[in-house]
Order: sequence, then structure tokens, then C-alpha cells
Amino acid sequence: MQKITPFLWFNNQAEQAVKFYTSIFKNSKIGKIARYDKAGEKVSGRPAGSVMTVEFQLEGQKFVALNGGPVFKFTEAISFVVNCTTQAEVDKFWKKLSAGGKEVQCGWLKDKYGLSWQIVPTVLGELLSDKDAAKSQRVMQAMLKMVKLDIKKLKQAAMQK
Repeated sequence: MQKITPFLWFNNQAEQAVKFYTSIFKNSKIGKIARYDKAGEKVSGRPAGSVMTVEFQLEGQKFVALNGGPVFKFTEAISFVVNCTTQAEVDKFWKKLSAGGKEVQCGWLKDKYGLSWQIVPTVLGELLSDKDAAKSQRVMQAMLKMVKLDIKKLKQAAMQK
């Protein structure tokens, strides 16, 4: 059993959001769905029989989505990083997760449910932690000008003199 599970609070779109996320990531699945009963209806204001929680996995990471009402919203204080090895992978996740959402900057986006994601090429960490401080600074400056991260441009910035 996974020790810590992210719990995502949605207004009333938990099931739709889970279907969206599991359609994007290959190694994913939907698990148990719990529904509000009569007692839950009184406390939550949600109709008995409506979806309360949905358990799901993305790339082996377990999550739970809750239909908790409009009280809480997602903020950038919590985001999920998608580590990508190729530009094609960056492009694929960027396109799918930003559809209906908002592209931000430096590899960040908000999906159509308001959840923040960072679509990051794995080479970025290597370039930013290079022993040559000038090189890593050039990469940082290049990244700060980007919305979706571009591996070729990041590497070009690293090689400039």
C-alpha cells in the first residue's frame, strides 16, 4: 500500500477529471468509486447515489478525487511534475493537459479543472545543476522566457559563450 496518497478536491467533476487524466497517461486505471448515501446527502448537500470519491492511478501513483463542493479551489501551491525524456513527450503532455486550460510559463500549465502541472524535460535538471555556473545561468534565463519548455533551445543556451 502506498503510504501517502494525493487527495484532489473537485466541486462536482471528480469522475470526469479522472477519466480525463487516465486517458492521457498510458499506465493508468480507475479504481473504486464511492457514492454519497442518505447520510452523506444531508451533510454534503450532494444527492444520494452521486459520486463522492474516485480512486485512480497515473503511472503507478495512486490518487483519490473527491466531489467536495465549491468551497476549495486548486492553486499553484500544489502541482504535479511530469518528467519527459523527449521533446515529443513534452509536446504530447503539454497539448493534452493544457486543452481547455491555461498555458502559464516555464513549463507550467493549468488543466481545464484548474490543477497545475509542470511538463519538464529531464535534461533541464542536469543543465540547471551544471558545475559551470555561467552555463546553468544561461539555461535559467532561456527557461524563464519560455511557456512550453523546448529542449533544443535549452541545450543551445547551455552551449552559448
